Amino acid sequence: MAKRIATHSGSFHADDVFGVAVLAALFPSHALVRTRDAAEIARADFAVDVGGEWDPARGRFDHHQRGFDGARAGAEGYASAGLVWREFGHAYVRQVADGLGHALPDDAASRIAQDIDGALVRYLDLVDTGADLVAPGAFGLSSQVAALNSTWLEEQPLDTGGRAALQLERFREAMATVQRFLQRLVLRRIGQDLAAHRVRASERLLGGRVLHLAEGGMPWTSVVVQEMPDVLFVLYPEADESGERYVLRTVPAQVGSFASRLDLPRAWAGLRDQQLAAACGVPDALFCHTNVFIAVARSFDGALRMAQLALDVARVT
Repeated sequence: MAKRIATHSGSFHADDVFGVAVLAALFPSHALVRTRDAAEIARADFAVDVGGEWDPARGRFDHHQRGFDGARAGAEGYASAGLVWREFGHAYVRQVADGLGHALPDDAASRIAQDIDGALVRYLDLVDTGADLVAPGAFGLSSQVAALNSTWLEEQPLDTGGRAALQLERFREAMATVQRFLQRLVLRRIGQDLAAHRVRASERLLGGRVLHLAEGGMPWTSVVVQEMPDVLFVLYPEADESGERYVLRTVPAQVGSFASRLDLPRAWAGLRDQQLAAACGVPDALFCHTNVFIAVARSFDGALRMAQLALDVARVT
């Protein structure tokens, strides 16, 4: 039977949209009801951000009621997004992984669900509970979801039924936006988890200072930064419209940092093709970024030679 998912009518926010989006993804056969009618809410299998109850066993995920005491570690309060994710985040991650054809172990699915909570869901809750603006202006996901609400100018010529229909249409649009973003975020995190062992097993060159990834596109930053203190550059293949080429990347000093353990030579900054080849002495050198964190050569040998030159300039042994 189709699951009935109830949430409040009227204007929506990121926490109710997110909670409903997660449940809708897990229960594709569902009926969405936007209401504040107590009888309608009571008939629903899930009630998100409405109903005045928090009872996960009964599918109740509201946080507005007096006496609500749901909190993460550190007494940070939950909103409905976090309450739903707390119960169903693990299952959502497993579903996305299954769709890729990868069966994640329980511990990996739980770890990824926790990561998503820390990176996204808690911020939706912080905004909804008024604890923190998080991202000012229209920058954050909460603001972008709120902007999808219908405006009074659109609603002005409509009767009650017409306004409800328009609000439901916009709510579904917001759900689709959140579902797409969340799925991509989880996919990327699953990819990081599955790639980690390949990164750890990859070949190290030039005295262990260069990590050679045989496959391009693999997420490597966290593993290298946290587990490989001697690695200064990462080298990997990349295809573009002109064929295969090889990328040389610096390693961030910390995850999320723009500072590198070792920059490429400043003399290469912003150069490309013949100018870069003349500056570094590598005939097939193609490009070096102005901020000297990435360089590209046509061949593996060319990129490796650039790495060696960068180490020589910095006198790294």
